[in-house]
Amino acid sequence: MIRSATLTLQPSLATFADHSRLRLFSGSANVPLSQEVARYLGIDLGPMVRKRFADGELYIQIQESIRGCDVYLIQPSCYPVNDHLMELLIMIDACRRASARQITAVIPYYGYARADRKTAGRESITAKLVANLITQAGASRILAMDLHSDQIQGYFDIPLDHVYASPVVLDYLVSKQLSDIVVVSPDVGGVARARAFAKKLNDAPLAIIDKRRQAHNVAEVMNLIGDVEGKTAVLVDDMIDTAGTICEGARLLRKEGARQVYACATHAVFSPPAVERLSTGVFEEVIITNTIPVPEDKRFKQLTILSVANLLGETIWRIHEDSSVSSMFR
Repeated sequence: MIRSATLTLQPSLATFADHSRLRLFSGSANVPLSQEVARYLGIDLGPMVRKRFADGELYIQIQESIRGCDVYLIQPSCYPVNDHLMELLIMIDACRRASARQITAVIPYYGYARADRKTAGRESITAKLVANLITQAGASRILAMDLHSDQIQGYFDIPLDHVYASPVVLDYLVSKQLSDIVVVSPDVGGVARARAFAKKLNDAPLAIIDKRRQAHNVAEVMNLIGDVEGKTAVLVDDMIDTAGTICEGARLLRKEGARQVYACATHAVFSPPAVERLSTGVFEEVIITNTIPVPEDKRFKQLTILSVANLLGETIWRIHEDSSVSSMFR
């Protein structure tokens, strides 16, 4: 059974909105999320023609005047990543040539983020490359959610607002009234994220899984730092791709005596064989958000999908009104 939850923000700045210069458009990557954001803001998605030529090239035309407007383009760069990224670049270019005053690329999931530094010779830093492409296409600003690493914010030479799905996930976890929680980072790189998550769960204890990666999408769990015996372990990560890391981590937590194991992640990439691994019963529940659409064939009994539409909608309105975004997370 798939349960949906939303973050309620009261009072909403968008309730008193003047939308005369605000325009919202959706790419094809996650239209349902864009529609939810539009409903929160009390506006309609802007009309746009999207076609594909016989050779696969994309054609996009904005079908209303946006001269002098603040335009927000919602498009996660999820599968198929290259198509959705190119679509975003074309949308930005179309809006720039239509004389939009400001163009904000709203990227709930930022693809190509895992190559964020050189770890070997002759590698590309694709996170920086994509930042350059978006900037050169004509974006004035970026709104991103749960970037794979914080340093990606520095790859942009334009303003970037980085927001987190943690308030939505935390609200849901608190509503479940779980006891004896220990927050677990699936690797050393995610310790800062897990520590911040634990602090907001009444300073819950923290555990860390020491992981040695042999190759891309292949993880070998070595040992656990911390105590999980008899406790409810909550594994926290930014994304679940093939689910190898998080499932190996869950098995280790079971072996170390965890009473229950929950998985929490913002981005459900779910590349094969993620669904098969996650649905084996190693987790009581797998909690993700709708930054990436999850088709019916990738849903399973333990899956819970939470909506970040209200959070994104409120952030968009605060940017539009030059209000504080960081105050939403205090």
